[in-house]
Amino acid sequence: MLYRSVTAAALLAPSVLASPTSNGQNHTCKKTKVAILGGGVAGVTAAQSLSNHSIDDFVILEYNGEIGGRVKHTTFGKDASGKPLTVELGANWVQGLGTTGGPQNPIWTLAQKYGVNNTYSNYSSILTYDETGYSDYTSLFDDFENAYSVTEQLAGTILTDSLQDLNTRAGLTRGGWKPKKDMKAQAIEWWEWDWEYAYEPEVSSLLYGIVNYNTSFYQWSDENNYVWDQRGFNTWIKNEASTFLGKNDPRLHLNTIVTNVTYSDTGVTVTDSKGGCVEAEYAICTFSLGVLQNDAVSFEPEFPIWKQDSIDTFDMGTYTKIFLQFPPDKVFWPKDTQYFLYADPAERGRYPVFQSLDAPGFLEGSGIIFVTVVHDQSYRVEGQSDEKTKDEVMAVLRDMYGADNVPDPIDFMYPRWSLEPWAYGSYSNWPWGVTLEMHQNLRANVGRLHFAGEATSAEYFGFLQGAWYEGQKAGEIVAGCLKGAKDSSCVQDKHYAPLHGSTAVSEYDVQNGWTVTSFQTNGF
Repeated sequence: MLYRSVTAAALLAPSVLASPTSNGQNHTCKKTKVAILGGGVAGVTAAQSLSNHSIDDFVILEYNGEIGGRVKHTTFGKDASGKPLTVELGANWVQGLGTTGGPQNPIWTLAQKYGVNNTYSNYSSILTYDETGYSDYTSLFDDFENAYSVTEQLAGTILTDSLQDLNTRAGLTRGGWKPKKDMKAQAIEWWEWDWEYAYEPEVSSLLYGIVNYNTSFYQWSDENNYVWDQRGFNTWIKNEASTFLGKNDPRLHLNTIVTNVTYSDTGVTVTDSKGGCVEAEYAICTFSLGVLQNDAVSFEPEFPIWKQDSIDTFDMGTYTKIFLQFPPDKVFWPKDTQYFLYADPAERGRYPVFQSLDAPGFLEGSGIIFVTVVHDQSYRVEGQSDEKTKDEVMAVLRDMYGADNVPDPIDFMYPRWSLEPWAYGSYSNWPWGVTLEMHQNLRANVGRLHFAGEATSAEYFGFLQGAWYEGQKAGEIVAGCLKGAKDSSCVQDKHYAPLHGSTAVSEYDVQNGWTVTSFQTNGF
């Protein structure tokens, strides 16, 4: 990407209207070509796409005090010298890297470009436990994988024959996987499915769950690399943004809480919590699906039924990492192992996966371990006190390793993604029965208000690469419209009303950048 210096801020900044426009609160609206709502991955790539098309008259309106969105970190604990350590609250892995001389995940390319420190997640480096302590049930991994292979084949049949989607439970059952009340098998299933999608197989699409996995891990590679960079994972986003945004760039509006978006076929007006106002010819909304679902921002006019139904139908998952730091000289888990899987005797998904950051190649000597919960367990722990959650986690660790071997932690912390008013969750999941038509309605513009984010990606929903591609695509579309393009670079995203029971992929609009061959990877 070419660096675009900002040498004439007055020319690049949104100009005040010559004939001032009031938003009803005695504030003058600023005028710009494009208002980008949200400064996460999709918002930054949308702005970069506009800049690459020589459109510099835009503003980015971001809720938080820095860009990055759900790629967010914080300090936690201290190293041996007393320096605070950095851990990731949100996105933490580059998922699906690339092949030598072949295609690469753009997130992996950018992580390498900016030297983001990361380590290969070795999912074979795992020990299994139950309430009695160490218990080897790793043979169940093979049983699940065999069932998953059958599920992949079934997804291929549904795809090519345009059949009605099923839930993932049906596919796994077809493969002979029936964990029922076997809590060790339930723990294995959580590791294999819930940990990735933040929802159970019962509510997840069989077809698009398989498609989503294949388009990343079969297209690029099956590797996941965990980011532990002490600058934060979002360092690549900030550095990439600096190629087209200058220092203290007036086009970047941080700490700006959008409260209302009024849209039409001629423009968009955006109002913030302080009464500020921006008038734009076009807007690109990159708010999370959770924000759209929870009415955190009002839209005028109200979305048409086809749009609102698509927002309400798609799922926003919550993925909660709970961090504990212990004295480095009292680490009680095996230091050469990355993961520890726990099968709770009564509740599926209750503190199931612990990950050591004291393992080789990570934050060695930190004494940090964290456990992840999702969906209902996330809602439960995020709604209770830190102290109650800490007591529960400690009880599990003492079951796993023996009460006498586990000291009290010296630090404890976890985020509450489901309660964050600028996120209301972690990332999206495709529910079973949701067709491509329904998803396209989620993606489609209303008037001059366009949408982008990981949730609007049919191939990469839930992944950073989904946000990257969707932001780029939205920027290209709006750039084409501003330039008066008569070709496909300026498109009004098609929406579907009424809906049909299933959607043939081959009939899905090629305007979206993919065809049926995009889904027919080596996995089918």
